Amino acid sequence: MISKIRQSRAAFTLVEIMIVVAIIGLLAALAVPGFVKARKQSQGRRILNDVRQMDAAIDQWALETGQSDGATVNTTGAATYLKASWKTTDLLGNNYTVGTVGTNQISIAASTKTALTGVGIDWGTY
Repeated sequence: MISKIRQSRAAFTLVEIMIVVAIIGLLAALAVPGFVKARKQSQGRRILNDVRQMDAAIDQWALETGQSDGATVNTTGAATYLKASWKTTDLLGNNYTVGTVGTNQISIAASTKTALTGVGIDWGTY
C-alpha cells in the first residue's frame, strides 16, 4: 500500500529543479552579451544614418544656394532638405559638430565612437 502512494505522487526533486534553473541561467548568460552587442550596433547604425542624411542635406543646401567649399553651414537652411528635424545630439547625448561646406561638414563626437567600439561600425569620414 505504501508503494502505491509513492508511485501515484508525481513530483520533481530538488536536484532536478536545480539542474533546470542552472541550465536556464547558463543560456541567459550566453544570450545577454549578444543582445547588448546587437543594441550597440543598432545605436551606431542609427547615429551613422542620421549623420549621412544631415550630410546629404548640407550638400543639397549648398548646391541650391550656390555655396562654395569653405562656406559656413546654415543648419536651419539645410534642415529644410530633411524629412525629419535637424538633430544636434546623437542617441547617446553627444553633440554633432558642424563644420564648413565641403570637407568635414558634420562629424560624430569622439566619445560616441569610443562608447560604441568593438561592435563593427565603420564610421568612415564622420
